[in-house]
Amino acid sequence: MNRFYTITFAAIVGAAVALGSSYYFYTMSMDKLMTIERLSERSKSDGDAHRVNVMIPTEASIDFVDAASNTVNAVVHVKTTYELDGGYYTYDPIRHFFFGDGLQQKRPRQGAGAGSGVIMSQDGYIVTNNHVIDGASAVEVTLNENRTYKAKVVGRDPSTDLAVLKIDGENLPHIEFGNSDQVQVGEWVLAVGNPFNLESTVTAGIVSAKGRDINILGNAPNGASAVESFIQTDAAVNPGNSGGALVNTRGELIGINAAIKSNTGSYTGYSFAIPVNIVTKVVEDILTFGTVQRGFLGVQIQNVNQELAERQDLDLISGVYVANALDMGAAKDAGIQNGDVITRVGDLEVKTVSELQEQVSKYRPGDEVLLRVNRGCEKLTIPLVLRNQYGEERLTSKKGMQIKEKLNALFVDADPEILRTLKLKSGAQVKEVGQGKLKSAGILPDFVITKVDDVAIKSADQLMKTLESKSGGILIEGYYPNGKRAYYGFGI
Repeated sequence: MNRFYTITFAAIVGAAVALGSSYYFYTMSMDKLMTIERLSERSKSDGDAHRVNVMIPTEASIDFVDAASNTVNAVVHVKTTYELDGGYYTYDPIRHFFFGDGLQQKRPRQGAGAGSGVIMSQDGYIVTNNHVIDGASAVEVTLNENRTYKAKVVGRDPSTDLAVLKIDGENLPHIEFGNSDQVQVGEWVLAVGNPFNLESTVTAGIVSAKGRDINILGNAPNGASAVESFIQTDAAVNPGNSGGALVNTRGELIGINAAIKSNTGSYTGYSFAIPVNIVTKVVEDILTFGTVQRGFLGVQIQNVNQELAERQDLDLISGVYVANALDMGAAKDAGIQNGDVITRVGDLEVKTVSELQEQVSKYRPGDEVLLRVNRGCEKLTIPLVLRNQYGEERLTSKKGMQIKEKLNALFVDADPEILRTLKLKSGAQVKEVGQGKLKSAGILPDFVITKVDDVAIKSADQLMKTLESKSGGILIEGYYPNGKRAYYGFGI
């Protein structure tokens, strides 16, 4: 069944994103103002070196040499150029002498940024943080052995703060991917990157927590909720480490460094990395489809704690509480009910919203997942087929996603009762209209679309496939339930 629902069906609502030369997100802890800072550098001087005390293991059985040597050559220095607001005019005295006007054309002001990246393949695909390259007019990559390349942004995903770059190289050193699901708290790890423009820097620490939601990413422009389930470590990372590698003692990539918790702007004890299993899925989607194919449950959820357990008379104090299984969502159609507590996705236990979010993010629309659910005294296993944020079970092309964002509307197969009233056999019904092309054109809810240009529309799914095949101006024809026929034109 192909139906669409709005982007508000996203499972988790993130915090707002603040954009600028620095990225600070404030939380209160122990009556002190702390910040969560993304680790790229923009238009800042290197300044004085920061002294950081790092605990280094002394156990003879722990040796980081091989892990470091297998990693440093696969971690690159990412440098970016940005066009800043404003600019300046140059003065030409010769022009002034002959023409009376010495001011030449205005030149834009430029800023610079820096971060890190990880080479994933010998032919030059690189993963980094989205915030490292967001808004850049040019991206340059320098390898550990000092070769420099111009880089192309292949794709990016603000919801996970990941981006994929491509350089024209051959036989490049690259890193092996590990399995972040198998990472354990207390495990030794290395962080490799380019803090403060100090290239090929390696620091050590342990995994201090998993599944951390630090409220840094907010929502993506398309309304998709952020995926935050960070690996927390005490390996020292600083501005410039963004996009660098977090590896285990075998030199396998287990995360991409993304943020620190700090009240100084520099490392003070905690850093956060995106789990590699999320990275793998996002990269595969970008390279295969041109856009991330994210599956959604269609629920509003919250963490189970003691207070909630007592209020709702739950027999457990961990898991993910379903506050609302949304109409037309995958979860509700599969039998998930309000008040259910989700405890497992497949074979993996989920104790928090962030852990559930991480596991679901590994799947695409159309994938079937098994949810373990507590409902009162019952323990149920419920299969469901994931949908995207628009309610579709099918994968969507990059162009299709762009069109959906422009339209910002909810489509369903036309209601049979309305079709009978209008004496129509089929059509796609506009269920909801948000701020976008349809609203600007004047289309109201319940409008039944019967044609796009000269193509007859029989379903919501066909409508989107038809729109994906179009470019430029289109003409939409249809009927309102009162029988009024209407035509609307707009560009896509």
